Amino acid sequence: MATNTEENKVEILQMHDLRPAPGAKKDRIRVGRGEGSKGKTSGRGTKGTKARYQVRPGFEGGQLPLYMRLPKLRGFKNPFKKQFQVVNLAALSELFPKGGDVDVEALVSKGAVRGGYAVKVLGQGEVSAPFTLKGVKASASAKAKIEAAGGSISED
Repeated sequence: MATNTEENKVEILQMHDLRPAPGAKKDRIRVGRGEGSKGKTSGRGTKGTKARYQVRPGFEGGQLPLYMRLPKLRGFKNPFKKQFQVVNLAALSELFPKGGDVDVEALVSKGAVRGGYAVKVLGQGEVSAPFTLKGVKASASAKAKIEAAGGSISED
């Protein structure tokens, strides 16, 4: 069998012994750094996009660009538009069967609307009990039905 002699001694390769193969590690070419570095065309070759400085943003190689393919923005969006959450009179009648004071906090606590938004009451449904709306807008038909039932509206 094999004995531990000088001839069959195996040398173990370790991390600190590793080196790249000869000729494998080369400096990268610094293209476009003047004639002194790579000659007449500075390492860019002749003609073509890569020989020139750079391509403008959004250039798609001559294909019709995305910003021209999409339709133009039409109209105007008012950034100050007030968004209302709507509640119908039918929902108010279910939530407050005996009537009473109705404000945004009461509607939020009952789960009819979310907090932090203006509320508008619309006239769909019937009213049997008198409501007192506070800090809530109401449509003309809702106003008429609420006042006919003996209620009142204050929009402040």
